[in-house]
Amino acid sequence: MKINDIISKKGEKVEKIHTSNAPEAIGPYSQAIRLGNMIFTSGQIALTPSGEFLNSDIKTQTKQVCENLKAVLNAAGAKIENVVKTTIFLSDINDFTSMNEIYGEYFLHKPARSTVAVKELPKGAKVEIECVAVIS
Repeated sequence: MKINDIISKKGEKVEKIHTSNAPEAIGPYSQAIRLGNMIFTSGQIALTPSGEFLNSDIKTQTKQVCENLKAVLNAAGAKIENVVKTTIFLSDINDFTSMNEIYGEYFLHKPARSTVAVKELPKGAKVEIECVAVIS
């Protein structure tokens, strides 16, 4: 069964979300998936919409990641305020405080969140964030 053929019990189809205002997927996945009123984003790293990787400090990378998430959410008809859960992956847990400073500027409504330290991320990124949003 293909993802396009999946239908929820309420008869809602899975919709692939794509925008040129965020970087293209660098693998076989979608920028986000919408099912009914729920949006699931793929993890975003510090790639610009043109695909340039910002090999910079954690604050700069976190800002680009959040801008990418905003663009993907917008393409799905949502705003960052619709986010109910985020998952953050850090390649160095010592970057937590600096990442959190920038993250807090975007997620003022304080959605639920998990933060995980990982060995490494694609392209040598310092941070990757994915989220789940709900719209009415």
